[in-house]
Amino acid sequence: MTRRALEGRPVVVLGGTGFLGRHVCRAFAAEGARVLRVSRAAPAGPDGDGCRTLSLDLAGAGRRDLARLLADAGAQVLVNASGAVWAGSPERMAALNADLPDRLAGAVADLPAADRPRLVQLGSAYEYGPARHGTLTGEDCVPAPATVYGRTKLRGSEAVLRAVREDGADAVVLRISVACGPGAPGTSLPGTVAGHLAAGRGELRLAPLRAHRDLVDVRDVAAAVVAAARAPADAVACGVVNIGGGRAVPVRRLVELMISLSGRPVRVVEEADAPRTRSDSPWQRLDISRARRRLGWSPSRTLEESLRDLLAAAGVPAEPRAAAAGPGRTDHGQPG
Repeated sequence: MTRRALEGRPVVVLGGTGFLGRHVCRAFAAEGARVLRVSRAAPAGPDGDGCRTLSLDLAGAGRRDLARLLADAGAQVLVNASGAVWAGSPERMAALNADLPDRLAGAVADLPAADRPRLVQLGSAYEYGPARHGTLTGEDCVPAPATVYGRTKLRGSEAVLRAVREDGADAVVLRISVACGPGAPGTSLPGTVAGHLAAGRGELRLAPLRAHRDLVDVRDVAAAVVAAARAPADAVACGVVNIGGGRAVPVRRLVELMISLSGRPVRVVEEADAPRTRSDSPWQRLDISRARRRLGWSPSRTLEESLRDLLAAAGVPAEPRAAAAGPGRTDHGQPG
């Protein structure tokens, strides 16, 4: 596909009202595509961003239902941005993260060859499992996920890759690191901190801030999805492409920077028994060189820009000249 190839083309985004899905829909609409977002929670009809919305329970949609949806929409690009995250039950994670991609790959295979869309499956860096400190995780790393979330996401990715090998599907899996930016969910660490700052509470209790995470802005993720959709078939024949920031950020620095940007006095208390956000490894850093070579994509937004926009979306205007490390005091263990 050329850079103009998406204009006027029908694009179907499953999970289009979620954190990633909303930004993916906007990115395709900005390219002139005709976007249909599909979600269980959304009312059917047109939306203000120019995308149409269809309400459908994806967990209960069968293979024939999905094939009919794609045929009726005339989909030329199909993005699976649906899924159950860390707060979901193991059963719901299995249904949406593993079983749905399997049915979806089958539905694509059921269509006439000329009518099959390019399938972009949004996977997760947590499919790889724990990594050694200081290492760079490339696509050739053998996945060994240590969480239910990682295992169910891997099963979904494997179903899509199997369809490529066995059915000749035109598909690619994007393994995405930790996405942040406007609208980050409260189940994530950035979303948790943003919600606390918006509430104006003076003390923030978190699990120990010892990990390093590969952070990427959600709008850069959306740009990567668009790049994967319009890339030529030989560019995505590799099957899996990592999408991330390409560097490991200490989560302590993330929290301190958000507090600094907010300009609000907050005392951070680290407790071993505090509610945890997603975690299965103290270290995460993705090798994103394949994305540069194959898709012509690389992240364009800085961490500070991403966090400023996250805070603004949460109702916390960022300070105009905030320092890189904030004034928030961090205690270890129980407060004295």
